[in-house]
Amino acid sequence: MGFAKAAPMIHPTEMSRRQLTVFVLILGALTAFSAMSIDMYLPAFPQMARDLKVPLGTVQLSVSAFLFGSAAGQLFYGPLADRWGRRRPLLVGLSLYVASTIGCAMVHTGGGLLLWRVVMALGGGAGMVISRAVVRDLYDTAEAARMFSLLMLVMGLAPILAPLAGGQLLLLTGWRGIFAFLGVFGLASLLAAALALPESLPVERRIRRSASDMGRVYWHLLKNRHYLRYALALGCVAGVNFSYISGAPFVFIELHGLSPQFFGVFFGVNACGLIGASQLNRRLLRRHTPAVIARSAFLVAGVAGVLLIAATATGLGGFPLQMLFIFVCLCMTGLLYPNITALALAPFDKAAGSASALLGTIQYLLGASGGALVGAFHNGTALPMTGTMALCGTLGFLAVLGAGHSKVHQHG
Repeated sequence: MGFAKAAPMIHPTEMSRRQLTVFVLILGALTAFSAMSIDMYLPAFPQMARDLKVPLGTVQLSVSAFLFGSAAGQLFYGPLADRWGRRRPLLVGLSLYVASTIGCAMVHTGGGLLLWRVVMALGGGAGMVISRAVVRDLYDTAEAARMFSLLMLVMGLAPILAPLAGGQLLLLTGWRGIFAFLGVFGLASLLAAALALPESLPVERRIRRSASDMGRVYWHLLKNRHYLRYALALGCVAGVNFSYISGAPFVFIELHGLSPQFFGVFFGVNACGLIGASQLNRRLLRRHTPAVIARSAFLVAGVAGVLLIAATATGLGGFPLQMLFIFVCLCMTGLLYPNITALALAPFDKAAGSASALLGTIQYLLGASGGALVGAFHNGTALPMTGTMALCGTLGFLAVLGAGHSKVHQHG
């Protein structure tokens, strides 16, 4: 491969505090690729449309191109990671990501932008799949949920810092500089993974599969009632978030008259709530199981979503009350992401990479569909956004209610 030799395989209990910190930072950066790649260039949309001489809708479509590219690309990394270990597919994917940022920075057509955004998603998907698989390799269900909560502390900074950094880079370098920065971020992550990320999948647990074998593994996963219900639930959580991301600029700026600067502040406050809830989850796990926390959080999110629709439809309480219910919904996703991810992957040992890949694909497909619903039903009010958030929260609660108990499966 030509990359630096991996750090030796190590068990979490054998890590020093410094090694654990580096480990968490690397995995946190890998999980943040999606948020960084989407949120950082949002302030540049008008300038990109002017420079590329395309409608603003074409630039907006590049977000969907990234989401659907991520959904498709993750399917390939899972089986590769189960066969070759976690590091090699990760390093290849990160290299592809760095190359794609150069392509985005040099593009001169709308079609070229969409193409390179798909390539960027295909590369960045490696980090999202393999970071989850590494955690599953090393931790049991409850400990994995704690680790995913810790990773959200790192990952959650992206929605806060990325739009702010993107806005500043837009002033200093133009929109092409934003993609150059993402290239530097990708390269730094590549070097850190190459030098300091230990291989978590021993050779004796690796599985060689043909293309038809890969298809059968995914089919077995989809037939697993426990896995499918938690995967659908995670997709509903993503639906809540992407509905909010898609609708918030219109609702906050156009409908309620907030300036773009204050929009960034409100966006950051909600992201802080999500981070805070994810860290509260680590304490809750000392007394409650991930399944109990997930069901309770979905119940709260569903109730808050229904109240949000009522407040939106009646105007009662105005924008402050709507913001309160939106904040509650987003805080609940901070409890849901780590617990549902851990619960979905818990039954799988050897097939953790494939299970992580399909989990990410379902998450992104349903999340992107939630965002698309907001645009499809746009009617000049906040109802499309708030209604979709409430719908996703309710469907997610129904999904986790029917999820069974986990048993470890070995798909070979």
